[in-house]
Order: sequence, then C-alpha cells, then structure tokens
Amino acid sequence: MYIADYHTHSNCSIDGSSTMTEMARAAIDAGLDEICITDHVDTIIWNSTKRRGAHDWSQTIAQYRDACDALGDKIKIRLGAEFGETGIHPDLARENMASAPPLDFVIGSVHTAAARNDWADFYYIDSREEAHWYDVIDGYLDEVERLLQIGDFDVLGHLTLPLRYANEHKGMHLSFERFYDRADAIFRRLIETGRGIECNTNRGNTPLPDAPLLRRYRALGGEIITLGSDAHTTDQVGCCIRERQSLLRECGFTHFCTFEARRPIFHTIDI
Repeated sequence: MYIADYHTHSNCSIDGSSTMTEMARAAIDAGLDEICITDHVDTIIWNSTKRRGAHDWSQTIAQYRDACDALGDKIKIRLGAEFGETGIHPDLARENMASAPPLDFVIGSVHTAAARNDWADFYYIDSREEAHWYDVIDGYLDEVERLLQIGDFDVLGHLTLPLRYANEHKGMHLSFERFYDRADAIFRRLIETGRGIECNTNRGNTPLPDAPLLRRYRALGGEIITLGSDAHTTDQVGCCIRERQSLLRECGFTHFCTFEARRPIFHTIDI
C-alpha cells in the first residue's frame, strides 16, 4: 500500500506550527511514503477582502531545501501550494503563481462566502440558522465556479468545506444534497479541463467531500483524486489516509494520485 498525504501545512502558513522538516519527519513516523507540503498562498487578509501583498516565497524555498536535505532519502517530499480566494484578486493570484518556485502540485480552494454574505470566512460565521448557511453554501459555490474559470490549479480542495464549520463547529446537521446538481456541473468542468478533486480526510472527521459526492464524481468519469489530511500540526500528518483509501475503493475508484511537476501519477488502491 502506497501512502501519501497531499494536503499539509507548515509554519510557512499563517496557521501552521511546525517546519517542513518536522512535518516530513512526522510523515516518516506515521509510515507514509510521500508527503506534499501545500502552504497557503492567499490573495486576501483572512476574513476580509483586503488585498495581501505579493507572496514571499523565500521561506518556502529555504524550508523545502532543508527538509529535502535532512530527510529526502527517507521519504518523498513534494512542494505544493494551496491557492485561496483566487477569484477576489485574480491578478495577484497570477502574480504569485508567476513568482513561485517549481511546484509539484497546486490545490485551488475557496474558504469564504460570496459578496452577498460580506465575503465572510466560514470560520467566523456565528449563525446557527439553516437558511443562512444554505445561502452561504449557494454563494460559496458561485465562487467555486468562478475559480474553475480563472484559477490555475490541479485539484479542487475540500468541496464541501462549509459543512466543517456548520456541522463540526456549530453542531448543525446540514448536508450537500440540495446542491448535488451544482456539484455535478463542477465535476464535469474539472474532468473536461483535466483537473481533479481531493478527498480531504478532515483530520479524522467527516471527509470533504464524503461518499455520496465521491460516487457522483467517479460515475461522471472522474479519475484524478488526491488524499490529504489538511494537517496543520505534526500529530495530524497522515490522519485517516489509509481509511480513506478504503473509502475511495468503496466509491468505485481503483487509483488515487500524487503529483510531480504538476502532472498526476496514478497509484493502485491496494487495500
């Protein structure tokens, strides 16, 4: 069984706590064959639409070199990035991509509601009203669709992300069922453009997306899929990656992907 965690954050991300070397060492301890560091590259100051300055890649480059020097003979270490909120300042996203070092993998993500809900970051939404959250999700999908049109990425990150904050943080019981048609349209567009999705293991909570949407993506012909824990600390690295390989098989997948130089590498799910 080949085990790879393709969504992890070092302290090159604002919300990360450990160096890339420490994250890679945790991956070795967890029995992984490969880790991809996908630190945040955002266009906004979080929970606002205020434009960030151009991304400084120097810490990323230095830490990646250190990790490869220290541990590259023990585990495969890939350099990725999670580009967030591309649709709010697309010119800055393009500038950040143009200045990036050679990347193996890029996640495209949306973490905010749309303009009609003041671009609120899901983390900061206090409401426990279902109608409000479903409106947030509807606007969020507008932004995902915009990302599909303008974003330079390899897989779409955590499609059902709003459910993490509504259900896990607010104790609600929302589902994505009323948005399945929109999800299908997103899947078709990704497949047409040679991109994929991730199954975000959500650090051991409900996968993002979960089985019903994974099955729909596969039924539409989706093949490119990565597995990522969304680890922000060393103890989360590799969380539930093995279990979610089993989930992918149950949903009809025979392979999952890693990436090198932005090209997918297919690995047989051997459970």
